[in-house]
Formats: sequence, C-alpha cells, structure tokens
Amino acid sequence: MAKLPNQGNYQKELEAILERIEQEGRVPRLLIHSCCAPCSSYVLEYLSNWFSITVFYYNPNIYPQEEYFRRLREQEGLLARMEFLHPVHLVAGEYDTAAFYAVAKGLEQEPEGGERCFACYALRLRQAAALAAAQGFDYFTTTLSISPHKNAQKLHEIGLAAAQEYGTNYLPSDFKKKGGYQRSIALSKEFGLYRQDYCGCVFSQRERAE
Repeated sequence: MAKLPNQGNYQKELEAILERIEQEGRVPRLLIHSCCAPCSSYVLEYLSNWFSITVFYYNPNIYPQEEYFRRLREQEGLLARMEFLHPVHLVAGEYDTAAFYAVAKGLEQEPEGGERCFACYALRLRQAAALAAAQGFDYFTTTLSISPHKNAQKLHEIGLAAAQEYGTNYLPSDFKKKGGYQRSIALSKEFGLYRQDYCGCVFSQRERAE
C-alpha cells in the first residue's frame, strides 16, 4: 500500500503546544485513543513527558473476538512494563462490534484506506472525544497517525470535528514524523510485542488474504 500524503504539518502544531505547556509548568490530562500496543509505544514514550495520560482502547472494528482480546492484553502488558515520567492509566471501551458494522454498512467493498476506514476513524474518535469531554480531559488524540498507511490529514479533520461536537480539544499529531514509526518498531522488539499483519477488521483481514 502506498504512503499517503499529508496536507498539514501537525507535528509542528504539536510541538508549539508542548512548548507552551512547558513554559506554563503544568501537566495537562490527555486521553489517547490507542489502536494497539505497538502503535501506542512511541506515542506514550513521547507524550508522557508532558501529560498525565489515560489510554483509551476502543476498537470495536477488530475481528475476530480472539484478536481483539489479544491486542488488549498486549496493551495492558506494555503499560505494566514501560516506565513513564507521569502516570499512565488504561480504560477499555465496549467491544460493540454492531457499532462498527453499522458505520461500515454499504462500504464493505471499499478498498483499505478509503471511505470505510474514514468512517471507522470517526466512530473511534467521536467516542474518545465524548469520553474526554465527560471526564474533563484537557486534550484527546489517537495513535492511528503513526502508521504510514493512515491518512493524518483525514484523522486531523475528524478529530477537530469531534472536538467541536463534544466541546473538548483535539491534540494535533502525525506521530510517524521524527522517526516515530521506526521507533515504534524498535520498542515493539524491545518489549516483545505482538505486531499484527492486518489493520483489524474483517475487511482488512480479507484484503490481506487476497
């Protein structure tokens, strides 16, 4: 799959926010939607220097059920073994596969990286935004942009829309920048993490097989 272009420099936007936080001498609360342990590894290593983080593992798209729980266990194990400057907690969302199939309806034949994926991004980011607003987090974001196959521009657009809808703040990001993706691979090896070979849903699994 070809790498996708990004229209904004979200890393620079993030760095400006981090600089301001450091100048203010505060430790904001950040909710990070995590798709899996390997993708979260670098993001946590990076952002835990500035934030008190809660990892929100919400991925009702993952198929089959055994795969979902395997990825959840990997996430739990990573948090238990990594060391952080500020505390990191985990919240597991509901494994509501019906919610995913509802947003994917009519998009079953879309190629990986297309409109079905954008609908899936929105499902998970809206849920993260709702939780961030309800529990008073300063920001929310997602680990999804660390993948070279995920569209950071679309994630940014969806994140901002969800933030506006729920009255919270989306932390801009393109975590593949500054060698983030390569660092996540190194951390995965260091911690012996299971790295899946398909995105997660039954459609991506089918495309992988084909």
